Amino acid sequence: MSENKNIVVLISGSGSNLQAIIDACNDGKVAGSITGVLSNKADVFGLERAKTAGIDAQVLSHKEFDSREQYDQALIAKIDAWQPDLVVLAGFMRILTPEFVQHYKGRLLNIHPSLLPKYQGLNTHQRALDAGDEEHGVSVHFVTEELDGGPVILQAKIPVFAGDTAADLQARVHEQEHRIYPLVVDWFCTDRLTMREDCATLDDKVLPANGYASE
Repeated sequence: MSENKNIVVLISGSGSNLQAIIDACNDGKVAGSITGVLSNKADVFGLERAKTAGIDAQVLSHKEFDSREQYDQALIAKIDAWQPDLVVLAGFMRILTPEFVQHYKGRLLNIHPSLLPKYQGLNTHQRALDAGDEEHGVSVHFVTEELDGGPVILQAKIPVFAGDTAADLQARVHEQEHRIYPLVVDWFCTDRLTMREDCATLDDKVLPANGYASE
């Protein structure tokens, strides 16, 4: 078993996935510990969650920088001070520069509320409803330079019922997010999960396009 990994989590909001990972670390379900939390917005509840857990939490506002490139360089400096083995995007609402993505290539995870490659970008729940989808869900993936386009590691599906609203789907998807994100983080921390040649591999097996299938 490898040594415990250092995890840095980036947030922009309430940090419910951050909380799920904090809880999993505390319960021994993740072979790592969160060394830092960084938000691009002040006064978000996710920062309170981090402080409550005794985790170093900092704010780096993108509004203080003239360009995305300048912001991301400052972001890298902040993150690297925590010496991360893994960087986890948990509702971090920023499009990242190629330089940032390259710097953390193979150790940068994101969670996206759709069954990728469907519905990259925003408003995924409403888009699933508008399309008449019978199932919807969430994907954890490695981050590459293509927005929401990196190799999928794990997906969780939810049914779409007649009369569902976007809020109904969001609540159901959140439940699954909090279940699968800590699991994938642990796979990485135990050296089971890697990215090789832009493919996700688990236990030395290349995962299919829609990620690990538990069925």
